[in-house]
Amino acid sequence: MTWLILIAFVVTYLGMAVGGIRGLRVDRAWIAVAAATVLLLSGAMSPAQAMGYLDGGALLLLFALMLVSAQFDFSGAYTRLTELLDRHAQKPELLLLGVVAMGGLLSAILVNDIVAFALTPLLCRTLRQRGLDPRPFLLALALACNAGSVATLIGNPQNILIGQAGGLDFWSYTLVAAVPALMALTVVYAVIWWQWRHGWTYLPRSQNAVSEAMPHQSYRYKPMLATLALILLFSLPFPREYSALAIAVLVMLSRTVDSHRYVEKVDWNLLLLFIGLFLVTGAAAAIPQVTQFAHSLTVGGELPESVAALAGLSLIASNLIGNVPFVILLLGLWPDLSDASLIGLAVMSTLAGNFLLIGSVVNLIVVESARRQGVRLGFIDFARSGVPVTLISMLLAGIWLTIAAGG
Repeated sequence: MTWLILIAFVVTYLGMAVGGIRGLRVDRAWIAVAAATVLLLSGAMSPAQAMGYLDGGALLLLFALMLVSAQFDFSGAYTRLTELLDRHAQKPELLLLGVVAMGGLLSAILVNDIVAFALTPLLCRTLRQRGLDPRPFLLALALACNAGSVATLIGNPQNILIGQAGGLDFWSYTLVAAVPALMALTVVYAVIWWQWRHGWTYLPRSQNAVSEAMPHQSYRYKPMLATLALILLFSLPFPREYSALAIAVLVMLSRTVDSHRYVEKVDWNLLLLFIGLFLVTGAAAAIPQVTQFAHSLTVGGELPESVAALAGLSLIASNLIGNVPFVILLLGLWPDLSDASLIGLAVMSTLAGNFLLIGSVVNLIVVESARRQGVRLGFIDFARSGVPVTLISMLLAGIWLTIAAGG
């Protein structure tokens, strides 16, 4: 059974790198769940073992935050923010600054995948209606959603996982991570502006663009109150997943929006990816030979705990298999990383996701959603901005984390 587990592990992470199976309409989530299913059916992993490998707290927290994020959509908050940006459409530099600030701020307090999914089609329609080329602004949105999500432990899936696994304090983490997040957002704006400063291309105005109807105005304060309540509860010594679930249940109380519509906004595919990776990685990490190898590295002081090691490993692995699979793998092999290392892992793995299109789920969400709106962003288009943004951001973050650790 050891060989079967190893084969399932290798196939799973090869699938994370490739992104699917050629000729079949399956994705990374299907690959991870299929591998876990093989282990269960073969008896290589028992149901009891599978339950032990799952991080229920991280899954519950992510699920609850997705429900809360849905309220921003139903209340019309995303639409109003997009309309606010539209007022500055005649000044591309100012509009770009607004996109970076909006994507970064929202991603710090919400799951960045949800923010990218909600804002991309709105931006595409607004910009094309104005006759602006959406590409630089969509690149800025994707890069800013990743950069801004660095700031908190609820900004993205890997940070949620790291925070739960290490029991990190919400505000202590933010105190350290907010600086590299702000620096990264500044770099995003500077790089996109520099690359497009002489070529803000104007396209023919779209005659078919349809403005989004403004949803239930009476609920415009609901998402703000929910966010403030979350931040307050996260400051208390109470499990974050319970706090988020309590707020989600209250948010779903509505006279105008059916509760099942909130559930429909949940990214079940991402949750399935988490479940599959938890099971496959947990089974592999439980193999005696793997456990002994990981223990020998721990005893020998060879864990990738330095800022430079975490940065290099994150840059390579995040752009081969994705930053979420990379974090799950690393935590499965070395669950006892120090708080400083966990903070470094959260910052570096997130920033590394901006390097290439495949580095982060957010990047894929923006590109695929834009494609459905008739806007094409290719691999090279993304790398042209993503590579310099990532290298500069990670260098600045590394310097800051080294200073913070020394202090």
